[in-house]
Amino acid sequence: MKSPLYDQIYTLILGQITSGHLKPGDRVASEKELAEQFKVSRITSKHALEKLAQDKIIERIQGKGSFVTQSPVAQSPHALPIPDVPTDVRRCVIGVILPDFSDAYGLELIHAIEAYCSTLDYFLIVKRTYGQRTEEEKAIRALVQFNVGGLIIFPVHGEFYNTELLRLVLSGFPVVLVDRYLRGIPAHTVYTDNMKAAQQLTSYLFEKGHEQIAFVSPPAENTSTIEDRIEGYKAAFLQQGRAVNPQHLMTDLFSTLPGAFHSEQVEVDEQTLLAYIHAHPELTAFVACEYNVALILLQVLMNLHKQIPHDYTIVCFDSPDSPLGKPLFTHIRQDETLMGRTAVDLLMAQFEGAQPITHKIIDFMLIES
Repeated sequence: MKSPLYDQIYTLILGQITSGHLKPGDRVASEKELAEQFKVSRITSKHALEKLAQDKIIERIQGKGSFVTQSPVAQSPHALPIPDVPTDVRRCVIGVILPDFSDAYGLELIHAIEAYCSTLDYFLIVKRTYGQRTEEEKAIRALVQFNVGGLIIFPVHGEFYNTELLRLVLSGFPVVLVDRYLRGIPAHTVYTDNMKAAQQLTSYLFEKGHEQIAFVSPPAENTSTIEDRIEGYKAAFLQQGRAVNPQHLMTDLFSTLPGAFHSEQVEVDEQTLLAYIHAHPELTAFVACEYNVALILLQVLMNLHKQIPHDYTIVCFDSPDSPLGKPLFTHIRQDETLMGRTAVDLLMAQFEGAQPITHKIIDFMLIES
């Protein structure tokens, strides 16, 4: 469920401030300008500006307009202030917030973070958000109130950024984002080069003789991981001197890892994929954005009595280890262990003092089935 319109405007303006697009003293768009820009009522835009003023992010001066405050740190009653407790007390506990995890992706990441923190004598608190932004906001507030020294956050998918996360960035609280980055938000991040990985995965299919290749995924919705994988898919076509068929980009699925792999949604996605396959008989291969998507696609094709890989080939990102044989799909294997350890290192560096914003890109491997 999307947040109220005024909250979406609030988040977008806050994002402009954290990214440096709007600086202290800069004028913020007026109620009238925001209403026209977002096609909302003046009441809605006024509510957004009032909330920003209440949180001391902007100052509203009658007859002049609204301006970014000199120290735009949110002090909203909705966002708990960072407790003033001794640094050595706060540092001994680290919070990890993530949508969910499985043996396909996420479990190894958690293991790596916990094992590394243990060697450093840090305790770990893990909270799942099940892919819900409201749960992510609650988790951030609760862990900050619990006096954790820092947070490692795997952000949920979403068209709009989490306001609590933006407040953390504004306040300088130690935080590291894993798996994805938020465009325009100056936060420490560690993630895979998803564009390069998707390009390599798609090129693999070209090398196998496929020409009609589809990309299937959940909606991108301002999610850098999916957006970059789509760009990598397109780059592979460009490298081949081929044009991408827009109809071969199918981003209408919802049965993904973050708490959404439920029977009802799987059934809906099966019907969506079935209709898509019937509408595009020219396709012979698929790049699945996630392992769960690949599993559903495989089931649909098998129900159509298709043979894999004779009739169709499926490749994907992430796959569980198969100790008894080859993996089910050729896939990109992300280095979750290095990602987890790097996230902890970035957090430790922040404990030692202000650090320049760092983006760490982790290498990957293509594993053939």
